[in-house]
Amino acid sequence: MDWGGDAIERLRALWAEGHSTAEIGRRMGITKNAVVGKAHRLHLPPRPSPIRRDGTSPRPAAMGRQATLPPLRIAPVPAAVPPRHAAPAPAPARKPLLAVRPAAAPAMPAARPIVRPMSRSAARSCCWPIGEPGTPGFRFCTAEALSPKPYCAEHAALAYVRVRDRREDAA
Repeated sequence: MDWGGDAIERLRALWAEGHSTAEIGRRMGITKNAVVGKAHRLHLPPRPSPIRRDGTSPRPAAMGRQATLPPLRIAPVPAAVPPRHAAPAPAPARKPLLAVRPAAAPAMPAARPIVRPMSRSAARSCCWPIGEPGTPGFRFCTAEALSPKPYCAEHAALAYVRVRDRREDAA
């Protein structure tokens, strides 16, 4: 755009009337960014923010426009809703972790699960999954695991693959 004397005077007049940069651009046939840039270089007074928190109109009174939205009102909270800072309701009583036999216990002894401590050999077995999880044939490899790794030598070779240098492939 050629910013001649007439264009600058027209920009100053529209700016003084309080038109938006987009409106000035439409009237002059240029982009709003061109209007903003030229107004900045001419040191024209800055526009008030279109986003106001105090509820006043962002435009000067000369434009004759008023805010289109009424101010926000906060509705009171119904009395049925407890306040957030209220103490939480007490938790329901939990069942004891160990079941107590009733006085009239059946004649058969209750079956208790057998808990065996994990042996060192079990902790050192290979954790490689074999089969499809969720099927009856699924299991883990139980071969002896390598010292710092969770897999046996065969599965560690599959799991830990060295990254090859690309320069080797170029030759």
